[in-house]
Amino acid sequence: MAILLSLSPHHHHPPLNPPQNPNPKPTPHATSLPSTISKRQFIFKTTSLCLISLATQHPLAQALGEPSPPLKSVLSILANTKSWFQFYGDGFAIRVPPQFEDIMEPEDYSAGLSLYGDKAKPKTFAARFASSDGSEVLNVVVRPSNQLKITFLEAKDITDLGSLKEAAKLFVPGGTTLYSARTLKIKEEEGYRTYYFYEFGRDDQHAALVAVVNSGKAIIAGATAPQSKWDEDGVKLRSAVISLTVL
Repeated sequence: MAILLSLSPHHHHPPLNPPQNPNPKPTPHATSLPSTISKRQFIFKTTSLCLISLATQHPLAQALGEPSPPLKSVLSILANTKSWFQFYGDGFAIRVPPQFEDIMEPEDYSAGLSLYGDKAKPKTFAARFASSDGSEVLNVVVRPSNQLKITFLEAKDITDLGSLKEAAKLFVPGGTTLYSARTLKIKEEEGYRTYYFYEFGRDDQHAALVAVVNSGKAIIAGATAPQSKWDEDGVKLRSAVISLTVL
């Protein structure tokens, strides 16, 4: 099983349809993302950066054993996301950066539904947003945790998939440079929930990813952008993935 968190090069296209939200909430006030290409065309035009695969082995596990850069260098500078539009999905919520538009298409929302006993088509993305030029992308993917790691019991926390180092094999692709890997503890009504944060890059691409598990489902938020854009917008994109919340 592989999930693609993708990043597109700079394109300028005529406008898409207005954003859609399967769980109606207040929508952001912004212009529509310029594009008339289909979701399939959009994905094929993107540069693959992050593949989430089952039991993939690669050198990043060793990199996680090395001293990480100071926490201040990555997570101490975050944007205040309280004024950002909050998207509500199936079991999660996430803040969307200003001027980002919903690029999910109608078939994305209907995926996962079955008619007359037909096998349901799996839903690739639970949420997908992009900057106006399409060069910066924010994705959320939801998958049964046993598709990432075979377990006999239902995973209730991401630590059930392994330690921060062990889980890197599931969430971080090989051949990348790992900039940071952190365990985040988020306070909830019934205690603290563990989230794993990874930031990495390959060639001229940069990504940040947050993963969490709830009731047997893994929820992964990823943001990608060219390195040249990350230098300016990295704080915004990193803050977006860290805003991921379990409902």
